[in-house]
Amino acid sequence: MAGKLFIVILTPVCNGNCLYCGGYDEGLMPPKIQYPLESLKKIADGNSVAFYGGEPLLEMEKMKEIMDSVKAEHFILQTNGLKLNRLEDEYIRRFSTILVSFDGRREVHDLYRGNYERVLENVLNVRRKGFEGELIARMVASQETDIYEDVMHILNLDCFTHVHWQIDAVWSSDGVWRDFERWVERYNAGVRKLVKFWASELRKGVLHGLVPFMGVATAIFKPFTHPPCSSGFESFAIATDGRILACPICPDLDWNEVGSLDEGIKRRLEILEPCLSCSYFRFCGGRCVFFNRERLWGDRGFRLVCSTVKNLVDSILACKHLILANKEKIMYPRFLNTTEIIP
Repeated sequence: MAGKLFIVILTPVCNGNCLYCGGYDEGLMPPKIQYPLESLKKIADGNSVAFYGGEPLLEMEKMKEIMDSVKAEHFILQTNGLKLNRLEDEYIRRFSTILVSFDGRREVHDLYRGNYERVLENVLNVRRKGFEGELIARMVASQETDIYEDVMHILNLDCFTHVHWQIDAVWSSDGVWRDFERWVERYNAGVRKLVKFWASELRKGVLHGLVPFMGVATAIFKPFTHPPCSSGFESFAIATDGRILACPICPDLDWNEVGSLDEGIKRRLEILEPCLSCSYFRFCGGRCVFFNRERLWGDRGFRLVCSTVKNLVDSILACKHLILANKEKIMYPRFLNTTEIIP
């Protein structure tokens, strides 16, 4: 099983109240881990382990117990950052990657999440504690997001090593969107502008760690054969009741349950049409197993989201010669770290 990523859902409970997040419905899994730690060790030793929620730092003691027991190649944390200041230095330094929910400009972050100053201070404190791994700003791009302005704001803070974002599409909470189609037009223009900035900096020898750009650029050399997050292929989530899921976001869907800690992984997922026949498949791998299967926004919504992927790919391919000249430093990710690559 070496080389896999196991996303351990420490709790479905969260201490945030983000406008766009539906969270886990009550009753989908227990609020705390129910399985014995030895069951996790059998499947996770020698692989990478990511801690996920809800908010995983609500179960900080359980997380530390796992880190002290499981012999993982990499430890990864995905957090809203509110309790990062309570985690001891010795554990912070053991993470290869810490992803912190951070939505860009103060007014945007505070609109959707709140606590801009508190989270930023906790991120800066992680650096002061000597953390040398990836520190990724994990954005959600929603109605009030200006992708160029919000990403540039994060870069100018000079505290994150990378920026990644996901579009708040398909599973979005009611009332978040006013006009998704017009927003997509603005978003696509912002991505093109951001790629031009990224490329101009790369020509000067400066590589900004914009995860979607680096990941799509990497697909020029190493095409995707499934969604870049590898959910259901090399990445699996473990629910608090011991079920093994392909993807952590939809524990209620039958197709997403692929085994259990008692039985192991019983099956892999398959990517469905129309993605397999698409000329962009090698660059996006079908984007996301949930998106590939579910049509919560219908075919029109599916096509609109796909248009953002095609715009991103086309923008990156326009820089192909520059990317070829910088192949070694652009290659990303070096290991599975929960980033989906495709927004």
